[in-house]
Amino acid sequence: MYKLLSHNDLDGVGCGILAKLAFGQDVKVRYNSIAFLNREIEYFLENDNPDTFLFITDLSPNEQNEKKLQQFYEANGNVKLIDHHKTALHLNDYEWGYVLVEAEDGRLTSATSLFYEYLVTNNFLVENEAISEFVELVRQYDTWEWEKNENHKAHSLNSLFFLVSIDEFEETMIERLQNNSQFDFDDFEKRLLNMEEDKIDRYIRRKRREIVQAKIGKYYTGIVYAESYHSELGNELGKEHPHLDYITILNMGGKRISFRTIYDHVDVSEIAGRFGGGGHQKAAGCNLVEEAYKLYVLDTFQLDAIQEDAKRNHFNVKESTFGSMYKNREQDLFFIYLKNSEWFIEHNKKVMKQKFKSFQEAEVHLKRNFGAWLVRDEEFVEFLMNKVKRPGTN
Repeated sequence: MYKLLSHNDLDGVGCGILAKLAFGQDVKVRYNSIAFLNREIEYFLENDNPDTFLFITDLSPNEQNEKKLQQFYEANGNVKLIDHHKTALHLNDYEWGYVLVEAEDGRLTSATSLFYEYLVTNNFLVENEAISEFVELVRQYDTWEWEKNENHKAHSLNSLFFLVSIDEFEETMIERLQNNSQFDFDDFEKRLLNMEEDKIDRYIRRKRREIVQAKIGKYYTGIVYAESYHSELGNELGKEHPHLDYITILNMGGKRISFRTIYDHVDVSEIAGRFGGGGHQKAAGCNLVEEAYKLYVLDTFQLDAIQEDAKRNHFNVKESTFGSMYKNREQDLFFIYLKNSEWFIEHNKKVMKQKFKSFQEAEVHLKRNFGAWLVRDEEFVEFLMNKVKRPGTN
């Protein structure tokens, strides 16, 4: 007999699907949150038959259970942990641990891709095109390569995962992978996914009006309250506000925080790790512990939401040769313009001392320090007309 303890997200459930394809009725699968894994390990060690082979995928135990698992391994040898998070790399010190963040070809791994490789290598599962495509879709979504590769099928797979129960998703995927030479969605799922995309778009549009900005530690973050669509929301808000280092998503009902970034210079797994959580470099999370609650909720609750940049301008656009006009809540006016290959900011008709190498650098400075936004064409045209009337203007 086999037992699999895995995460309850797409990557974790992908491991469960592979286990059932490989072992059928001989495997018992349990999906867990990060917090509940250690209870499951303790229950297994105390109650399950020691001849049962234990797999742990996409999650890692605490230090106490590491020692217990080592004792179990020394006595029985029936345990294998497979993970891909940086926070679990120390588990490679154990013979039963296998943690790999990046493959030899440079691709980031997922628990599903590593578990698939293990099952095929050990002749528990026969490799085929349908399963391989499913595994690759899970890997690309979990590592966010899907966006770089514009592989929207991977994003759709994750959307489908959240539209149905885990049991239904698992049953559907197993049947599909057993009976088809290629992996695809059926017509009903495609219609369902189209409706879901519209729903996500409406949700993100609403949340764009609610995000606030704060500097926490050395980074600037955007903070928003949301119960759903954390990955999509974090990604879109990160692109909408490129001056922010990362996005913080607060799920008050679940008492959880999700962190997302679009940048390589920020590792949100380190931020989550400060509060006892973990994850990937660009996507991580933790429980809403007291310290995190103070920093991200109490200290920021009274802040005003970030004002969005004007969207449908024809004249007041970013990087314009005419310059770009901004305003903040104090009604201060800012004008970003290019002169002699350098960018300057005029603040209430007075040129600031700082010089910037690029428009983006100037805008980041403006948004972080003054909370300004790109104004509509009407205000911009009026501003330009007044500048033209003034003698000696640039």
